[in-house]
Amino acid sequence: MGAAGQPREAPDVNTVLITAAQLATLRLNGLASIPGHAVDPYPVVKLFTPDGAATWLLTEIDPADDDIAFGLCDLGMGCPELGYVSLAELRAVRGRLGLAVERDRHFQADKPLSAYAEQAHQAGRIVT
Repeated sequence: MGAAGQPREAPDVNTVLITAAQLATLRLNGLASIPGHAVDPYPVVKLFTPDGAATWLLTEIDPADDDIAFGLCDLGMGCPELGYVSLAELRAVRGRLGLAVERDRHFQADKPLSAYAEQAHQAGRIVT
């Protein structure tokens, strides 16, 4: 409960999973990724299930839809792949113990997404 016994509003995924600075960078990367322009940005944010094996390294947000992010997605089944993910769907994901997706607060990308993707395909999982 919030102040004066009022129910708290459910937090928005953009403020919980992704900081304002990260969201701004994701949006800029999305604008830079227009067709015909080769870009290979560093991942901006790493999300994961603390009680599961799923991991996402996100590099950009669709300029036309703030709910759609692009990055390296690994659902823990041995076949990580580049693709799009709905932030609303990530908000709903729960691991084995019912824990929500979290942001790795200590993640600092040290290479472009393509290098993480190549390493993940070799290892069968995202390696950071």
